[in-house]
Amino acid sequence: MALKEELLRLLKRDEEFRYAVAGLIGLEEILRRLDRHEEEIRKVWEEIARLREETNRLREDMVAGFKRHDEEIAKLREDMNKGFKRHDEEIAKLREDMVAGFRRHDEMFAKLREDVRDVKVTLERVTISEEEEAREVLGHRLKALGIPMALKRLELPGLEIDLYGASDGVCLMGEATVRAGIRLVEELDAKASMLAERHPELLRPRVIKAIYTIMATPEAIEEADRRGVWILDWKGDLSKGPSPA
Repeated sequence: MALKEELLRLLKRDEEFRYAVAGLIGLEEILRRLDRHEEEIRKVWEEIARLREETNRLREDMVAGFKRHDEEIAKLREDMNKGFKRHDEEIAKLREDMVAGFRRHDEMFAKLREDVRDVKVTLERVTISEEEEAREVLGHRLKALGIPMALKRLELPGLEIDLYGASDGVCLMGEATVRAGIRLVEELDAKASMLAERHPELLRPRVIKAIYTIMATPEAIEEADRRGVWILDWKGDLSKGPSPA
C-alpha cells in the first residue's frame, strides 16, 4: 500500500515522473497495436501466398488447356485435310466414271443407230420383196378369177397404196405386210374412203380391197370379213375372197 500511495503522490506532484509513466503506458499500447498489426500483416501475406498459389495453378491449367486446344486444332486440321483429300479423290473418281459412262453411252448410241439403220434397210428390203411377191401372187389369183390386171404401187399427195390396179369395171387396192393386224384392216378401209373422196376417177364400180401378208391375227381376219377385205398369203385365202368375174 505504501508503494501505491508513493506512486500516486509522485503522479500528482512530480510532473516529470507523470510524463515518464504516461510515456511508458503509451509505448505499451503501441507495442500491443504493433503486435495486432503484425498478426494481420501475417494473415495478409498468407492470403497473398494462397492467391499466388491459386494463380499459379490457374496459369498451369490455362497452359495445359491451350496445349490441349492446340493439339485438338492440329488433329482437326489433319482430319479436315484427310477429308478434303478423300473428297477430291472421290470427285476425281466420279468424274472418271462419268466420262467412262458417257463414252459407253456414245458407243451404245452409235451401235443402236447402226442397228436401227440395219433394221430400216432390212425392213425396206422385206417390204419391197413383199410388194413384189404380193403383185405376183395377187396377179395370178386375180387371173384365175377371170380378173386379169397389172398391179403397181400408187403414190398420191397424202396417200400411198402398196398395190393398185384397174381393169374394165374392177379395181384393186391393197397393202403388203409381214404381219396383218386389225389396225391395218381399218387403215385400208380408210384409204379406200379417202381415194373415193379425193380421186374417184381411180375407182371402178367394183372395188376389191386386199391385204397380202405372211401372218394375220384372228382379230384381223374377223374384222376383214366384216369389212369385205380380202386377206391372203401365198398358200391361199385367210379371209373371204372375191367372187369370180
